[in-house]
Amino acid sequence: MIHYHGGPITPLTALYSLAGKCFCVSHAHPEQVAKMHQIGQSVMLDNGAFSAWKVGRPTDWPAYYKWVDQWLDYPTTWAVIPDVIDAGSQEQDALIREWPHGHKGAPVWHMDEPIHRALRLADEWPRVCFGSTAEYAVVLSDAWVARMDHAFNELAKRHRRTPTIHMLRGMQLSTREWPFASVDSTDVARNHNRPQNTARALADRWDAAQPPATWPGRTVHPDLFNEVAA
Repeated sequence: MIHYHGGPITPLTALYSLAGKCFCVSHAHPEQVAKMHQIGQSVMLDNGAFSAWKVGRPTDWPAYYKWVDQWLDYPTTWAVIPDVIDAGSQEQDALIREWPHGHKGAPVWHMDEPIHRALRLADEWPRVCFGSTAEYAVVLSDAWVARMDHAFNELAKRHRRTPTIHMLRGMQLSTREWPFASVDSTDVARNHNRPQNTARALADRWDAAQPPATWPGRTVHPDLFNEVAA
């Protein structure tokens, strides 16, 4: 699992102590994107949809396309394709069709969307992001776990090896049972100043945490979901 540490990480001495780590930069807070490319192994560019949704701010997708374009020449940099929190699948798919940067982007499957959409995205894209939604807002709640189990059960039926799945804001899942390829969070940025922490030590602890390589399958009560995977 790759752990993307979100910024901004301040002061700069704390950021520079993370040289060699992987970073997540949001379009909503882009001020450290150049520095993170100078010192990071890989950089994930987030579209800022969650931040905009939280404060009710409209998104400017052409500005996002232009912003990511200047960084996608880095071979290990990739971007989250625009999505709209709590919108329908048709609106999400329309945004994917408008994406101008090909497979340097990763589409988002939201957990309240049909499972068959997640399967289709995994068939069509080398990387897919999973995102929690209002209905599944509490990570590791019974409803969240059942939904994620259902998704991985269906992926395992379709793929001999688990597709590359990134869990948005999913750092706490680093040692859990789902075989995510990568996760991100701002935990280091928010908590490295606590007396018991340093930025490097906190990032090292996360980076050393790994989930299992495969998904063994788990029974999900059939009445929980009425949909049938396509």
